[in-house]
Amino acid sequence: MAPFSFPFALLTASTTVSRWQRAWFDDTFAGIHSLSWFDYALLIPYFTVLVVLSIYGLHRYVVIRDYFKHKKKLNHPPAKLWAELPRVTIQLPLFNERLVVERLLESVVQMDYPKHLLEIQVLDDSTDETHPFTERLVNEYKAMGYPVEYLHRTNRHGFKAGALQAGMQKASGEFMAIFDADFIPPKDFLMRTIHHFTDPEVGMVQTRWTYLNRDYNLLTEIQAMLLDGHFVLEHGARFGGGTYFNFNGTAGILRRKMIDEAGGWEHDTLTEDSDLSYRGQLKGYRFVYVPDVECPSELPVETFAFQVQQSRWAKGLMQVAIKLLIRILRAPIPWRVKAEAFCHLTPNISYPLMIIVTAMMLPVMIVRFYIGWAEMLFIDLPLVIASFWSISAFYVIAQRELYPNSWKRAFLFLPALMSAGVALTIINTKAVLEAFLGIQTSFVRTPKMAIGGQKVKTQVKKYRSRSGWLPFAELGVGTYFLFMVAYAIDTLNFLAVPVLMLFVGGYYWAGFTTLYQEWQDRQRYAAARREAEAS
Repeated sequence: MAPFSFPFALLTASTTVSRWQRAWFDDTFAGIHSLSWFDYALLIPYFTVLVVLSIYGLHRYVVIRDYFKHKKKLNHPPAKLWAELPRVTIQLPLFNERLVVERLLESVVQMDYPKHLLEIQVLDDSTDETHPFTERLVNEYKAMGYPVEYLHRTNRHGFKAGALQAGMQKASGEFMAIFDADFIPPKDFLMRTIHHFTDPEVGMVQTRWTYLNRDYNLLTEIQAMLLDGHFVLEHGARFGGGTYFNFNGTAGILRRKMIDEAGGWEHDTLTEDSDLSYRGQLKGYRFVYVPDVECPSELPVETFAFQVQQSRWAKGLMQVAIKLLIRILRAPIPWRVKAEAFCHLTPNISYPLMIIVTAMMLPVMIVRFYIGWAEMLFIDLPLVIASFWSISAFYVIAQRELYPNSWKRAFLFLPALMSAGVALTIINTKAVLEAFLGIQTSFVRTPKMAIGGQKVKTQVKKYRSRSGWLPFAELGVGTYFLFMVAYAIDTLNFLAVPVLMLFVGGYYWAGFTTLYQEWQDRQRYAAARREAEAS
Protein backbone atom coordinates (compact mmCIF):
# COMPACT_ATOMS: atom_id res chain seq x y z
CA MET A 1 0.00 0.00 0.00
CA ALA A 2 1.29 3.48 -0.86
CA PRO A 3 2.61 5.11 2.33
CA PHE A 4 0.88 8.43 1.74
CA SER A 5 -2.50 6.78 1.29
CA PHE A 6 -2.33 4.69 4.46
CA PRO A 7 -4.05 7.21 6.81
CA PHE A 8 -6.80 7.71 4.29
CA ALA A 9 -7.29 3.98 3.84
CA LEU A 10 -8.10 3.86 7.53
CA LEU A 11 -10.67 6.60 7.02
CA THR A 12 -12.39 4.98 4.07
CA ALA A 13 -12.48 1.64 5.86
CA SER A 14 -14.44 3.17 8.71
CA THR A 15 -18.12 2.19 8.83
CA THR A 16 -19.02 5.78 9.67
CA VAL A 17 -17.90 7.00 6.24
CA SER A 18 -20.74 7.16 3.73
CA ARG A 19 -20.61 5.80 0.16
CA TRP A 20 -20.26 9.24 -1.43
CA GLN A 21 -17.47 10.15 1.00
CA ARG A 22 -15.59 6.97 0.07
CA ALA A 23 -16.04 7.76 -3.60
CA TRP A 24 -14.67 11.29 -3.03
CA PHE A 25 -11.60 9.93 -1.28
CA ASP A 26 -11.07 7.30 -4.00
CA ASP A 27 -11.24 9.92 -6.76
CA THR A 28 -9.18 12.52 -4.96
CA PHE A 29 -6.35 10.22 -3.91
CA ALA A 30 -6.22 8.04 -6.97
CA GLY A 31 -3.18 9.98 -8.16
CA ILE A 32 -1.10 8.83 -5.24
CA HIS A 33 -1.39 5.17 -6.33
CA SER A 34 0.00 6.02 -9.78
CA LEU A 35 3.32 7.36 -8.46
CA SER A 36 6.41 5.66 -9.81
CA TRP A 37 9.44 4.58 -7.80
CA PHE A 38 11.22 7.70 -9.05
CA ASP A 39 8.42 9.87 -7.69
CA TYR A 40 8.70 8.24 -4.28
CA ALA A 41 12.50 8.54 -4.38
CA LEU A 42 11.97 12.27 -4.84
CA LEU A 43 9.05 12.91 -2.50
CA ILE A 44 10.17 10.85 0.50
CA PRO A 45 13.53 12.62 1.09
CA TYR A 46 11.91 15.97 0.26
CA PHE A 47 9.24 15.63 2.92
CA THR A 48 11.70 14.02 5.34
CA VAL A 49 13.81 17.17 5.20
CA LEU A 50 10.69 19.30 5.67
CA VAL A 51 9.73 17.27 8.73
CA VAL A 52 13.18 17.84 10.24
CA LEU A 53 12.82 21.57 9.57
CA SER A 54 9.37 21.50 11.15
CA ILE A 55 10.78 20.06 14.38
CA TYR A 56 12.66 23.31 14.93
CA GLY A 57 9.47 25.17 14.07
CA LEU A 58 7.57 23.21 16.70
CA HIS A 59 10.33 24.06 19.16
CA ARG A 60 9.37 27.72 18.78
CA TYR A 61 5.95 26.86 20.18
CA VAL A 62 7.66 25.19 23.14
CA VAL A 63 9.71 28.36 23.73
CA ILE A 64 6.56 30.50 23.59
CA ARG A 65 4.81 28.21 26.06
CA ASP A 66 7.78 28.20 28.44
CA TYR A 67 8.07 31.98 28.27
CA PHE A 68 4.50 32.54 29.41
CA LYS A 69 4.79 29.74 31.97
CA HIS A 70 7.85 31.32 33.62
CA LYS A 71 7.33 34.97 32.76
CA LYS A 72 6.79 35.97 36.39
CA LYS A 73 10.30 34.80 37.29
CA LEU A 74 11.90 37.53 35.17
CA ASN A 75 13.31 40.71 36.71
CA HIS A 76 13.18 39.45 40.28
CA PRO A 77 15.46 41.56 42.49
CA PRO A 78 18.53 39.87 43.98
CA ALA A 79 17.98 38.04 47.26
CA LYS A 80 20.35 40.42 49.06
CA LEU A 81 22.72 43.32 48.40
CA TRP A 82 26.45 43.58 48.83
CA ALA A 83 27.43 45.07 52.18
CA GLU A 84 30.65 46.18 50.49
CA LEU A 85 30.72 46.43 46.72
CA PRO A 86 33.25 44.15 44.96
CA ARG A 87 35.91 45.30 42.52
CA VAL A 88 34.81 45.24 38.86
CA THR A 89 36.83 45.31 35.64
CA ILE A 90 35.10 46.65 32.53
CA GLN A 91 36.62 45.24 29.34
CA LEU A 92 36.17 47.03 26.01
CA PRO A 93 37.48 44.84 23.13
CA LEU A 94 38.20 46.90 19.99
CA PHE A 95 39.34 46.26 16.45
CA ASN A 96 39.41 49.21 14.04
CA GLU A 97 36.47 50.94 15.75
CA ARG A 98 37.49 54.56 15.09
CA LEU A 99 33.94 55.77 14.48
CA VAL A 100 32.42 54.60 17.77
CA VAL A 101 35.22 54.37 20.32
CA GLU A 102 34.82 57.95 21.49
CA ARG A 103 31.10 57.41 22.18
CA LEU A 104 31.83 54.15 23.99
CA LEU A 105 34.45 55.58 26.31
CA GLU A 106 32.34 58.62 27.10
CA SER A 107 29.50 56.41 28.33
CA VAL A 108 31.68 53.92 30.24
CA VAL A 109 33.65 56.49 32.26
CA GLN A 110 30.33 57.90 33.50
CA MET A 111 29.37 54.56 35.05
CA ASP A 112 27.82 54.98 38.49
CA TYR A 113 30.25 52.93 40.57
CA PRO A 114 32.95 53.87 43.10
CA LYS A 115 36.10 54.75 41.13
CA HIS A 116 38.43 53.02 43.58
CA LEU A 117 36.55 49.75 42.91
CA LEU A 118 36.46 50.14 39.14
CA GLU A 119 38.97 49.30 36.44
CA ILE A 120 38.38 49.99 32.73
CA GLN A 121 40.45 48.05 30.21
CA VAL A 122 40.53 49.19 26.59
CA LEU A 123 41.64 46.04 24.73
CA ASP A 124 42.67 47.40 21.35
CA ASP A 125 43.79 45.07 18.56
CA SER A 126 43.43 47.80 15.94
CA THR A 127 45.68 48.03 12.90
CA ASP A 128 44.51 51.41 11.62
CA GLU A 129 44.22 54.96 12.96
CA THR A 130 41.98 53.67 15.77
CA HIS A 131 45.14 52.69 17.68
CA PRO A 132 46.79 56.12 18.12
CA PHE A 133 43.43 57.90 18.42
CA THR A 134 42.18 55.59 21.18
CA GLU A 135 45.48 55.63 23.05
CA ARG A 136 45.43 59.41 23.09
CA LEU A 137 41.79 59.42 24.21
CA VAL A 138 42.52 56.99 27.05
CA ASN A 139 45.47 59.11 28.23
CA GLU A 140 43.19 62.15 28.36
CA TYR A 141 40.64 60.35 30.51
CA LYS A 142 43.39 58.93 32.69
CA ALA A 143 44.75 62.43 33.25
CA MET A 144 41.27 63.45 34.43
CA GLY A 145 41.38 60.77 37.11
CA TYR A 146 39.38 58.00 35.48
CA PRO A 147 40.63 54.41 36.09
CA VAL A 148 41.27 53.61 32.43
CA GLU A 149 44.07 51.41 31.07
CA TYR A 150 45.04 50.97 27.42
CA LEU A 151 46.26 47.56 26.24
CA HIS A 152 47.30 47.20 22.62
CA ARG A 153 48.27 43.88 21.02
CA THR A 154 50.41 43.74 17.93
CA ASN A 155 48.64 40.55 16.76
CA ARG A 156 45.06 39.28 16.81
CA HIS A 157 45.85 35.88 18.28
CA GLY A 158 42.54 34.39 19.38
CA PHE A 159 40.68 37.45 18.09
CA LYS A 160 38.16 38.76 20.65
CA ALA A 161 38.54 35.76 22.96
CA GLY A 162 42.31 36.19 22.91
CA ALA A 163 42.00 39.88 23.75
CA LEU A 164 39.66 39.18 26.67
CA GLN A 165 41.91 36.45 28.05
CA ALA A 166 45.00 38.64 27.72
CA GLY A 167 43.21 41.49 29.47
CA MET A 168 42.00 39.25 32.26
CA GLN A 169 45.57 38.24 33.08
CA LYS A 170 46.25 41.88 33.99
CA ALA A 171 42.83 42.64 35.49
CA SER A 172 42.24 43.16 39.20
CA GLY A 173 38.45 42.81 39.21
CA GLU A 174 36.50 39.99 40.78
CA PHE A 175 33.85 40.50 38.09
CA MET A 176 34.28 41.27 34.40
CA ALA A 177 31.77 43.46 32.56
CA ILE A 178 32.12 43.41 28.76
CA PHE A 179 30.86 45.88 26.15
CA ASP A 180 31.41 45.78 22.41
CA ALA A 181 32.39 49.02 20.70
CA ASP A 182 28.92 49.87 19.38
CA PHE A 183 27.22 49.72 22.80
CA ILE A 184 26.31 52.60 25.08
CA PRO A 185 25.83 51.11 28.56
CA PRO A 186 23.56 53.03 30.95
CA LYS A 187 25.12 54.73 33.95
CA ASP A 188 23.38 52.43 36.42
CA PHE A 189 24.35 49.22 34.61
CA LEU A 190 26.70 47.91 37.32
CA MET A 191 24.50 48.90 40.25
CA ARG A 192 21.56 47.04 38.71
CA THR A 193 23.48 43.85 37.94
CA ILE A 194 26.28 43.41 40.48
CA HIS A 195 24.03 42.54 43.42
CA HIS A 196 22.85 39.33 41.75
CA PHE A 197 26.34 37.98 42.42
CA THR A 198 25.73 37.92 46.16
CA ASP A 199 24.56 34.41 45.32
CA PRO A 200 27.86 32.49 44.89
CA GLU A 201 26.21 30.16 42.34
CA VAL A 202 25.55 32.99 39.88
CA GLY A 203 28.24 33.04 37.18
CA MET A 204 26.85 35.58 34.70
CA VAL A 205 24.22 38.30 34.40
CA GLN A 206 22.98 39.21 30.91
CA THR A 207 20.99 42.34 30.07
CA ARG A 208 18.75 43.04 27.07
CA TRP A 209 19.96 44.75 23.92
CA THR A 210 18.11 47.71 22.46
CA TYR A 211 18.93 49.49 19.21
CA LEU A 212 20.07 53.03 18.51
CA ASN A 213 19.23 52.83 14.80
CA ARG A 214 16.20 50.53 14.70
CA ASP A 215 14.32 52.92 12.39
CA TYR A 216 17.26 53.56 10.04
CA ASN A 217 15.94 51.33 7.23
CA LEU A 218 13.90 48.18 6.61
CA LEU A 219 16.89 45.94 7.30
CA THR A 220 17.54 47.38 10.76
CA GLU A 221 13.84 47.08 11.61
CA ILE A 222 13.92 43.39 10.66
CA GLN A 223 17.12 42.75 12.61
CA ALA A 224 15.57 44.36 15.68
CA MET A 225 12.59 42.01 15.42
CA LEU A 226 14.87 38.99 15.05
CA LEU A 227 16.93 39.95 18.09
CA ASP A 228 13.83 40.86 20.11
CA GLY A 229 12.59 37.32 19.59
CA HIS A 230 15.87 36.01 20.97
CA PHE A 231 16.09 38.34 23.95
CA VAL A 232 12.43 38.32 24.93
CA LEU A 233 11.23 34.78 24.29
CA GLU A 234 14.33 32.58 24.09
CA HIS A 235 16.25 34.11 26.98
CA GLY A 236 13.06 34.56 28.99
CA ALA A 237 11.96 30.95 28.49
CA ARG A 238 15.37 29.42 29.12
CA PHE A 239 16.22 31.47 32.18
CA GLY A 240 12.72 31.15 33.63
CA GLY A 241 12.62 27.42 32.96
CA GLY A 242 16.01 26.74 34.49
CA THR A 243 17.65 25.55 31.28
CA TYR A 244 20.97 26.74 29.89
CA PHE A 245 21.18 30.03 28.02
CA ASN A 246 24.13 31.96 26.67
CA PHE A 247 26.04 35.12 27.44
CA ASN A 248 25.72 37.27 24.31
CA GLY A 249 29.33 38.46 24.29
CA THR A 250 28.47 41.98 25.42
CA ALA A 251 26.18 43.93 27.77
CA GLY A 252 26.78 41.38 30.51
CA ILE A 253 28.93 40.77 33.55
CA LEU A 254 30.72 37.55 34.49
CA ARG A 255 32.24 36.15 37.65
CA ARG A 256 35.99 35.80 37.14
CA LYS A 257 36.10 32.60 39.18
CA MET A 258 33.53 31.06 36.82
CA ILE A 259 35.63 31.98 33.78
CA ASP A 260 38.72 30.42 35.33
CA GLU A 261 37.00 27.23 36.47
CA ALA A 262 35.39 26.79 33.04
CA GLY A 263 38.82 26.92 31.39
CA GLY A 264 39.03 30.58 30.42
CA TRP A 265 38.28 32.24 27.10
CA GLU A 266 38.97 29.72 24.33
CA HIS A 267 39.21 30.75 20.69
CA ASP A 268 38.57 27.53 18.78
CA THR A 269 35.04 28.71 17.93
CA LEU A 270 33.73 32.00 16.48
CA THR A 271 31.20 32.34 19.30
CA GLU A 272 33.49 32.34 22.30
CA ASP A 273 30.62 33.68 24.42
CA SER A 274 28.35 30.67 23.84
CA ASP A 275 31.29 28.31 24.27
CA LEU A 276 32.19 29.76 27.67
CA SER A 277 28.52 29.92 28.66
CA TYR A 278 27.98 26.20 28.28
CA ARG A 279 31.28 25.30 29.89
CA GLY A 280 30.46 27.55 32.83
CA GLN A 281 26.98 26.15 33.33
CA LEU A 282 28.29 22.60 33.08
CA LYS A 283 30.50 23.53 36.05
CA GLY A 284 27.32 24.20 38.03
CA TYR A 285 27.07 27.97 37.76
CA ARG A 286 23.71 29.59 37.26
CA PHE A 287 23.14 32.40 34.75
CA VAL A 288 20.72 35.27 35.34
CA TYR A 289 18.82 37.27 32.74
CA VAL A 290 17.64 40.81 33.60
CA PRO A 291 15.55 42.10 30.66
CA ASP A 292 14.59 45.31 32.45
CA VAL A 293 18.19 46.54 32.15
CA GLU A 294 18.47 47.79 28.58
CA CYS A 295 21.76 48.36 26.80
CA PRO A 296 21.58 50.36 23.52
CA SER A 297 23.61 49.12 20.56
CA GLU A 298 23.97 49.65 16.82
CA LEU A 299 22.66 47.34 14.11
CA PRO A 300 24.39 46.77 10.74
CA VAL A 301 22.76 48.97 8.10
CA GLU A 302 24.00 47.14 5.00
CA THR A 303 22.94 43.74 3.72
CA PHE A 304 26.35 42.10 3.42
CA ALA A 305 27.43 43.28 6.89
CA PHE A 306 24.25 41.72 8.29
CA GLN A 307 24.89 38.48 6.41
CA VAL A 308 28.51 38.25 7.58
CA GLN A 309 27.48 38.81 11.19
CA GLN A 310 24.78 36.15 10.99
CA SER A 311 27.09 33.65 9.27
CA ARG A 312 29.70 34.16 12.01
CA TRP A 313 27.05 33.39 14.63
CA ALA A 314 25.79 30.39 12.65
CA LYS A 315 29.25 28.89 12.21
CA GLY A 316 30.26 29.62 15.78
CA LEU A 317 27.16 28.04 17.28
CA MET A 318 27.66 24.93 15.16
CA GLN A 319 31.30 24.79 16.26
CA VAL A 320 30.14 24.91 19.88
CA ALA A 321 27.67 22.10 19.17
CA ILE A 322 30.44 19.94 17.67
CA LYS A 323 32.76 20.78 20.57
CA LEU A 324 30.39 20.44 23.54
CA LEU A 325 27.19 18.62 22.61
CA ILE A 326 28.47 15.15 23.53
CA ARG A 327 29.72 16.52 26.84
CA ILE A 328 26.33 18.14 27.48
CA LEU A 329 24.40 14.96 26.65
CA ARG A 330 26.61 12.91 28.98
CA ALA A 331 26.45 15.41 31.83
CA PRO A 332 24.40 14.57 34.97
CA ILE A 333 21.77 17.21 34.23
CA PRO A 334 18.00 16.89 33.58
CA TRP A 335 16.97 15.62 30.14
CA ARG A 336 14.96 18.78 29.41
CA VAL A 337 18.14 20.86 29.86
CA LYS A 338 19.92 18.58 27.40
CA ALA A 339 17.04 18.76 24.94
CA GLU A 340 16.92 22.55 25.07
CA ALA A 341 20.69 22.76 24.65
CA PHE A 342 20.44 20.55 21.56
CA CYS A 343 17.71 22.74 20.05
CA HIS A 344 19.67 25.89 20.90
CA LEU A 345 23.00 24.77 19.42
CA THR A 346 21.86 22.99 16.25
CA PRO A 347 19.11 25.06 14.49
CA ASN A 348 21.50 26.38 11.85
CA ILE A 349 21.54 22.92 10.29
CA SER A 350 18.29 24.14 8.72
CA TYR A 351 20.26 26.26 6.21
CA PRO A 352 21.94 23.40 4.29
CA LEU A 353 18.66 21.50 4.54
CA MET A 354 16.94 24.46 2.88
CA ILE A 355 19.45 24.25 0.04
CA ILE A 356 18.44 20.61 -0.44
CA VAL A 357 14.76 21.57 -0.42
CA THR A 358 15.44 24.35 -2.91
CA ALA A 359 17.20 21.99 -5.33
CA MET A 360 14.33 19.50 -5.16
CA MET A 361 11.44 21.93 -5.16
CA LEU A 362 10.80 22.30 -8.90
CA PRO A 363 10.79 18.55 -9.72
CA VAL A 364 8.63 17.97 -6.65
CA MET A 365 6.17 20.61 -7.88
CA ILE A 366 5.96 18.78 -11.21
CA VAL A 367 5.30 15.42 -9.52
CA ARG A 368 2.75 16.92 -7.18
CA PHE A 369 0.84 18.44 -10.08
CA TYR A 370 -0.22 14.92 -11.09
CA ILE A 371 -1.23 13.86 -7.59
CA GLY A 372 -3.91 16.32 -6.58
CA TRP A 373 -4.27 18.90 -3.87
CA ALA A 374 -6.21 17.21 -1.08
CA GLU A 375 -3.72 14.49 -0.12
CA MET A 376 -0.91 17.03 -0.27
CA LEU A 377 -2.91 19.30 2.01
CA PHE A 378 -2.85 16.48 4.56
CA ILE A 379 0.95 16.75 4.52
CA ASP A 380 1.40 20.45 3.82
CA LEU A 381 -0.92 21.88 6.47
CA PRO A 382 0.99 20.45 9.46
CA LEU A 383 4.24 21.64 7.90
CA VAL A 384 2.84 25.14 7.41
CA ILE A 385 1.62 25.22 11.00
CA ALA A 386 4.99 23.98 12.26
CA SER A 387 7.11 26.39 10.22
CA PHE A 388 5.37 29.45 8.79
CA TRP A 389 2.87 29.93 11.60
CA SER A 390 5.48 29.31 14.30
CA ILE A 391 7.77 32.00 12.86
CA SER A 392 4.92 34.47 12.64
CA ALA A 393 3.71 33.76 16.16
CA PHE A 394 7.22 33.85 17.62
CA TYR A 395 8.20 37.30 16.42
CA VAL A 396 4.77 38.92 16.72
CA ILE A 397 4.43 37.77 20.33
CA ALA A 398 7.88 39.17 21.14
CA GLN A 399 6.80 42.55 19.74
CA ARG A 400 3.57 42.40 21.70
CA GLU A 401 5.48 41.79 24.92
CA LEU A 402 7.81 44.75 24.29
CA TYR A 403 5.44 47.19 22.63
CA PRO A 404 1.86 46.57 23.84
CA ASN A 405 0.58 49.75 22.19
CA SER A 406 2.14 49.32 18.74
CA TRP A 407 2.84 45.60 18.32
CA LYS A 408 0.33 45.10 15.48
CA ARG A 409 2.66 46.87 13.06
CA ALA A 410 4.86 43.76 13.32
CA PHE A 411 2.46 41.97 10.95
CA LEU A 412 3.47 44.41 8.21
CA PHE A 413 7.12 43.37 8.53
CA LEU A 414 6.57 39.59 8.54
CA PRO A 415 7.04 39.11 4.76
CA ALA A 416 10.29 41.09 4.87
CA LEU A 417 11.42 39.21 7.99
CA MET A 418 10.91 35.86 6.26
CA SER A 419 12.63 37.14 3.13
CA ALA A 420 15.57 38.23 5.28
CA GLY A 421 15.77 34.69 6.62
CA VAL A 422 15.86 33.40 3.05
CA ALA A 423 18.63 35.89 2.27
CA LEU A 424 20.85 34.13 4.84
CA THR A 425 20.48 30.67 3.32
CA ILE A 426 23.53 30.54 1.06
CA ILE A 427 26.06 32.31 3.31
CA ASN A 428 24.91 30.42 6.42
CA THR A 429 25.01 27.10 4.57
CA LYS A 430 28.64 27.83 3.73
CA ALA A 431 29.29 28.71 7.39
CA VAL A 432 27.68 25.52 8.73
CA LEU A 433 29.55 23.31 6.25
CA GLU A 434 32.83 24.98 7.20
CA ALA A 435 32.08 24.16 10.84
CA PHE A 436 31.44 20.50 10.02
CA LEU A 437 34.58 20.29 7.90
CA GLY A 438 36.73 21.95 10.55
CA ILE A 439 37.67 24.86 8.30
CA GLN A 440 38.97 27.72 10.45
CA THR A 441 38.28 31.30 9.40
CA SER A 442 39.15 34.62 10.94
CA PHE A 443 36.80 36.59 13.17
CA VAL A 444 35.21 39.15 10.81
CA ARG A 445 34.02 42.15 12.80
CA THR A 446 30.69 43.79 12.15
CA PRO A 447 31.11 47.36 10.81
CA LYS A 448 30.17 50.07 13.30
CA MET A 449 29.24 53.32 11.62
CA ALA A 450 28.13 55.65 14.43
CA ILE A 451 24.88 56.29 12.60
CA GLY A 452 24.15 60.00 12.43
CA GLY A 453 27.76 61.09 12.13
CA GLN A 454 28.76 62.93 8.97
CA LYS A 455 32.15 61.22 8.80
CA VAL A 456 30.50 57.82 8.25
CA LYS A 457 30.00 58.53 4.56
CA THR A 458 33.70 58.71 3.72
CA GLN A 459 35.03 55.99 6.02
CA VAL A 460 32.68 53.11 5.35
CA LYS A 461 34.66 51.52 2.53
CA LYS A 462 37.82 50.71 4.40
CA TYR A 463 35.77 48.95 7.08
CA ARG A 464 33.78 46.79 4.70
CA SER A 465 34.38 43.26 3.51
CA ARG A 466 33.71 42.44 -0.12
CA SER A 467 30.91 40.07 -1.03
CA GLY A 468 32.62 38.29 -3.96
CA TRP A 469 30.48 35.61 -5.61
CA LEU A 470 27.69 35.65 -3.01
CA PRO A 471 25.26 38.21 -4.54
CA PHE A 472 25.52 36.56 -7.96
CA ALA A 473 24.69 33.16 -6.46
CA GLU A 474 21.72 34.75 -4.68
CA LEU A 475 20.46 36.32 -7.90
CA GLY A 476 20.83 32.97 -9.65
CA VAL A 477 18.81 31.11 -7.01
CA GLY A 478 16.24 33.93 -6.99
CA THR A 479 15.81 33.49 -10.75
CA TYR A 480 15.36 29.74 -10.23
CA PHE A 481 12.48 30.50 -7.86
CA LEU A 482 11.07 32.98 -10.38
CA PHE A 483 10.81 30.11 -12.88
CA MET A 484 8.96 28.12 -10.22
CA VAL A 485 6.52 31.01 -9.80
CA ALA A 486 5.87 30.92 -13.54
CA TYR A 487 5.33 27.15 -13.41
CA ALA A 488 2.95 27.47 -10.44
CA ILE A 489 0.88 30.04 -12.32
CA ASP A 490 0.89 27.94 -15.49
CA THR A 491 -0.39 24.89 -13.56
CA LEU A 492 -2.98 26.98 -11.67
CA ASN A 493 -1.20 26.31 -8.35
CA PHE A 494 -1.89 29.82 -7.14
CA LEU A 495 -1.57 28.97 -3.44
CA ALA A 496 2.14 28.31 -3.94
CA VAL A 497 2.83 31.69 -5.53
CA PRO A 498 2.96 33.85 -2.33
CA VAL A 499 5.35 31.42 -0.65
CA LEU A 500 7.58 31.22 -3.70
CA MET A 501 7.61 35.00 -3.97
CA LEU A 502 9.09 35.20 -0.47
CA PHE A 503 12.05 33.23 -1.80
CA VAL A 504 12.32 35.37 -4.93
CA GLY A 505 12.14 38.53 -2.83
CA GLY A 506 14.65 37.29 -0.27
CA TYR A 507 17.32 36.25 -2.75
CA TYR A 508 16.83 39.27 -5.01
CA TRP A 509 16.82 41.64 -2.03
CA ALA A 510 20.12 40.21 -0.78
CA GLY A 511 21.80 40.13 -4.19
CA PHE A 512 20.69 43.48 -5.58
CA THR A 513 21.10 45.50 -2.37
CA THR A 514 24.61 44.15 -1.80
CA LEU A 515 25.68 45.01 -5.35
CA TYR A 516 24.06 48.44 -5.13
CA GLN A 517 25.68 49.25 -1.77
CA GLU A 518 29.09 48.19 -3.06
CA TRP A 519 28.57 50.34 -6.16
CA GLN A 520 27.80 53.28 -3.85
CA ASP A 521 31.02 52.59 -1.95
CA ARG A 522 33.03 52.66 -5.15
CA GLN A 523 31.40 55.93 -6.18
CA ARG A 524 32.14 57.54 -2.81
CA TYR A 525 35.71 56.26 -2.88
CA ALA A 526 36.25 57.63 -6.40
CA ALA A 527 34.77 60.98 -5.39
CA ALA A 528 37.02 61.12 -2.32
CA ARG A 529 40.09 60.40 -4.46
CA ARG A 530 39.17 63.11 -6.93
CA GLU A 531 38.66 65.56 -4.09
CA ALA A 532 42.01 64.63 -2.56
CA GLU A 533 43.83 65.00 -5.88
CA ALA A 534 42.20 68.36 -6.52
CA SER A 535 43.31 69.69 -3.16
